This record gives sequence, C-alpha cells and structure tokens, in this order.
Amino acid sequence: MIFNLNAANAYTVARQAVAPSHAASSPTVERLGSAAEEFAAQMAQVDAVSTGAMTGQIETHQLVQTIAEAELAMETVVAIRDKVVEAYQDILRMQV
Repeated sequence: MIFNLNAANAYTVARQAVAPSHAASSPTVERLGSAAEEFAAQMAQVDAVSTGAMTGQIETHQLVQTIAEAELAMETVVAIRDKVVEAYQDILRMQV
C-alpha cells in the first residue's frame, strides 16, 4: 500500500517536471501554430467556395482559383511534413 502511494507521488512530481511550458514558447513554435491555423482556414474556405459553386452562388473561375490556392497550400504542407520526417529519421540513425 505504501509503495503504491510513493509511486503515485513520484509520478505526480515527474509529470510536472516534464510538462510543456506554454509561457516560454519559442517564435518557431508560434509560427508553426499560426501556419497550421492559416492552412485550416484555407481548407475551410475551399469547402465554403465549393458549396457556393454547387448551389450557383459562386462563379466557376473563383472556385478554380480557390482550388489552385488550396493545392499550393497542400503541397507546401506535405513538403514541410516530409522534411520533418526526414529530420526525425536522421536523428534515429545517429550513433549514441
């Protein structure tokens, strides 16, 4: 019984020690967060324009332009993801 209590207390202390600090976030993390929000907004805009085009409220050329912009944004996100995965794989291959 005492061992379980000690383990729970140790877990509580360790959990606080490794918790991320939101107050000291780096500018890079903030930029990535804002980029993700902009990407989500771009995809929401594509959905709205697509719906408008299907109902006849939005012209076809605007739909094509919005889809082209979304395609560019998607290619950018995929390229960034590929670089992150490549960097992670490089780290895994490092000798310790």
